[in-house]
Amino acid sequence: MSTTDPLDALVNLRDLGGQPTGDGVATQAGVVYRSDAPHAGDRDPVDLSPWPPKVVVDLRDSVETGDEEHPLAAVATVHSVPLLEEARDADVELDEAAHELTALYQSIVQGAPKKLVDVFRIVLDADGPVLIHCAAGKDRTGVVSAMLLSVVGVRRDAIVADYVRTDRNMLRVLQRLDEVPALPPGVDEEMVHELLSTPTEAIESVLNTFAEHEDGARGWLRAHGATNEELDRWQTKFTD
Repeated sequence: MSTTDPLDALVNLRDLGGQPTGDGVATQAGVVYRSDAPHAGDRDPVDLSPWPPKVVVDLRDSVETGDEEHPLAAVATVHSVPLLEEARDADVELDEAAHELTALYQSIVQGAPKKLVDVFRIVLDADGPVLIHCAAGKDRTGVVSAMLLSVVGVRRDAIVADYVRTDRNMLRVLQRLDEVPALPPGVDEEMVHELLSTPTEAIESVLNTFAEHEDGARGWLRAHGATNEELDRWQTKFTD
């Protein structure tokens, strides 16, 4: 009988390769991975190659990471890009009925665009696979993944489907975070479920923001400082 602990490895990890674009090509495997936060002592993932990544983008805030060295610092170049530190002060106007995660995602897109461009450039210039993660690999990582996929023309339905894949992994993610919720009296279970789930309207709001720009996500990135040369290089790197 195996004594391997299923939680001693990343549980929300996947390669963003193989996603279909509107032009009939697919994104390249081994370029960008997305996941929950690595832990010290994690086993190497099965069926994902190459590993370890050459570059890691950690989207967590300093209060989440503390003074501890990143678990992959010995094998990868780690970039800390705390995505929410600027986004928290974003003045976002939304319908009162909007999902709470829609508001969070819009605060990132509207309040921290320069940091999203920073992530784009780190991934673009990396010599080898890049791992992008936050704590659960759902919200901050979901917004960044949608940006990287959308800018090369991955189909909208495929981006949404990749985002929703996290839903099946959330229980194990919470177990690794030691945050399986035990609800006290009076707490609305439906509200908690909404925060832990992956509602399509939240990620679709991000894609809608990109679509408001001429040339979609490319236009959004250009509006926030990315150059055509950078965008073309990313297209080549991720799809050719």
